[in-house]
Amino acid sequence: MTTALQVDTDPAEVGFDAARLARIDRRLARWVDEGRLPGFLVTVARHGRLVHVGRYGARNVEEGLPVETGTRWRIYSMTKPVTSVAAMMLYEEGAFELTDPIARWLPEFAETRVYVAGSATKPVTAPQMEPIRVWHLLTHTSGLTYGFHHAHPVDSVYRAAGHEWTTPAGADSAEVCRQWAAAPLVFQPGSEWNYGVSTDVLGRLVEVLSGQPLDEFFEQRVFAPMGMRDTAFWLREGEDPESLARLYSAVPGPSGGPATTYAPLDSMGALALSRPAFCSGGGGLISTAADYLRFTELLRRGGAYDGGRLLGSRTIRHMTRNHLPGNVDLETFGRPLFAETPLRGVGFGLGFSMVLDPVRYGVVASAGDYGWGGAASTAFYVDPVEDLTVGFYAQLLPSSTLPIRSHLRALVNQALVE
Repeated sequence: MTTALQVDTDPAEVGFDAARLARIDRRLARWVDEGRLPGFLVTVARHGRLVHVGRYGARNVEEGLPVETGTRWRIYSMTKPVTSVAAMMLYEEGAFELTDPIARWLPEFAETRVYVAGSATKPVTAPQMEPIRVWHLLTHTSGLTYGFHHAHPVDSVYRAAGHEWTTPAGADSAEVCRQWAAAPLVFQPGSEWNYGVSTDVLGRLVEVLSGQPLDEFFEQRVFAPMGMRDTAFWLREGEDPESLARLYSAVPGPSGGPATTYAPLDSMGALALSRPAFCSGGGGLISTAADYLRFTELLRRGGAYDGGRLLGSRTIRHMTRNHLPGNVDLETFGRPLFAETPLRGVGFGLGFSMVLDPVRYGVVASAGDYGWGGAASTAFYVDPVEDLTVGFYAQLLPSSTLPIRSHLRALVNQALVE
């Protein structure tokens, strides 16, 4: 894999039809031309060889700045797989067992109550029947939630405490965990799946177990060894702010219909310009397509990178198996809420979703392909069957605005001819 984001192989050499690969850019560009997406960058690699880099549109529409290969993107929840890898590195060192209660290191969660009934202001709660364990954090079965769901009284409790898309100003990782632990859980740990702040709490666990702030652990143990020079929790001093794509929010269509355009969301976007009090293991990183390609290639190669290894191959295989009880999909075991993946035919492992049943999923895909996405429409997946990695980058909130992810799988797979 080359350092620069440049195609290094004739697509035909690794089983792709170049003319069919061009369909990816043409389809995605239609959303840009229609004024529904500011710009994008997409990468496709097979057998570790980069065969396609497509980019179109603007990283900053108002300033007329185009998407470039070095554009930096807020990857939001694509931070979660990085945090999950970091935690499993500590697991391989014997720092914890997956079944360990997290209260051993985060005692504030020892007495967290579980919602049973009532309102956000007067919830009726019960004690935990099962403690939150490390694997509950990795699988989003902890009972923790997100304030932005707007679907449960506990979501309202989070919002009232300042937890919706961001966290209270000045609160560090220890403080936000204390605040989440003071709110009820949505359900008994291990009994359901719900997308929430589980990976943020996992990031705090990494800090406590390693004795390092999360940004330092990432930099020293993950980014520096892998050469991910442009990935961090904020744009550091001396780095060009114009390299960071502007963040946009979809504008709903008439009568609340599908979004037909977008507008800058500078208040939220500006959070990436300075060091945060809370380095969010669930959604705080900015990165480039080239850097994140290194990370997806690490996964494809079973934890190895050029010059070393972060995880054992068997650990990666364990992380990318479906850990939902009975091997059911998210629709069966989860709550019908927003997640960075469809729910039908899709399972969840230790930090990744994976396709269990392509027919039920409704998209041409390989059983066992795994990945995740971010709130601003970024996404990636690794396909072990076809031995490929795919990355997509944009800056449009929310990620459910356009069906980018399902289109992406279909477009990539139709281009495979061998």
